[in-house]
Amino acid sequence: MKRWALSIQVAFTFIGTVVGAGFASGKEVMQFFTRFGAWGPYLIIVSTLFFVWIGAKVMLLSAELKAKSYEDLNKHLFGEKTGRWVSHVMLIVLLGVNAVMLAGAGSIFSEHLNLSYQTGLIVTMFACYLLLRKGMNAIITVNTFVVPVMMGFTLFLMFETLRHPDSGHWLHATSEISPWAAWLSPFLYAGFNLSMSQAVLVPLGSAIGDPRVLRRGAWIGGIGIGILLLAGHLALSARMPGIKQFDIPMGFLARELGAWLHWIYIFLIFMEIFSTLVADIYGLTLQLHERMKISQGVITMALLSICFLAGQFGFGLLLSTLYPIFGLLSLGWLFLITRDRQRPPGVPPTPPVTEELAASRL
Repeated sequence: MKRWALSIQVAFTFIGTVVGAGFASGKEVMQFFTRFGAWGPYLIIVSTLFFVWIGAKVMLLSAELKAKSYEDLNKHLFGEKTGRWVSHVMLIVLLGVNAVMLAGAGSIFSEHLNLSYQTGLIVTMFACYLLLRKGMNAIITVNTFVVPVMMGFTLFLMFETLRHPDSGHWLHATSEISPWAAWLSPFLYAGFNLSMSQAVLVPLGSAIGDPRVLRRGAWIGGIGIGILLLAGHLALSARMPGIKQFDIPMGFLARELGAWLHWIYIFLIFMEIFSTLVADIYGLTLQLHERMKISQGVITMALLSICFLAGQFGFGLLLSTLYPIFGLLSLGWLFLITRDRQRPPGVPPTPPVTEELAASRL
């Protein structure tokens, strides 16, 4: 039972890392799946398979390498010199992603709380800084609470959509976008999210160490991501094309359920954005601290300040511009990790880790 509980914690942390600003708001689901019409569910299935397969590989390989940060994994995949350069590129990409997360929080404040966009950025920044002082334990605790509640609400929203007059729109929706673009989309989406998730999955896999726990957590987490994607896609499809005008389309759908459920859902969207921001900034902080030996608190505040400046461009523009570009950059990483099958020379097999030891590492 302890091992199962640990697997579920791994799964929720995996889901919470992927389900960030774009996913929770619905904007990302729209960009990569819903706009392709009836192809959407098939594209989601392909992405789900990659999340299960590659998510497990990243965590298992990290445990085998005893990797301290994602740079250790990249050096294994690309070689010492190239791996360092890949990590530099990933640092820039992760900063861009975190700027999108912060901008998503600002959009929630401005669209749904009648507060200024800048207030949302500043409040989220300082809350993130305070929580990060507690490390990986705080990330796991937040996701263990937020992810199951978010999944429940998203599924509830999907079932409510079945009563909508256009609930079957996803079955016959058409798209003028090229089929080549459609079938490239799940690879871009999975490659982008999995390569970005390294910031959390690498230290998580290294901390847990138990292959059975990690493999099971990847299966539960990957399938959970697929279910959330499908639920979001069905709900958004019923409101196409008018829903495309909103920065937080899932928040608009929640408004149809009544005031209380709308506010609860908006809070959950914010918490998903916040949990992913916290997790990614934590991974970046570990990476830079290992290299520069500067105080982690100083590094964290510097990273958040950079994200604040980039967030001035706005959530919708950042997401629709940066995510597809970052997805293309991630395809090379995705190709290499799918081919990696062997333990690096000189590294012995990792001994079995007991449940008590795995839990103590967190």
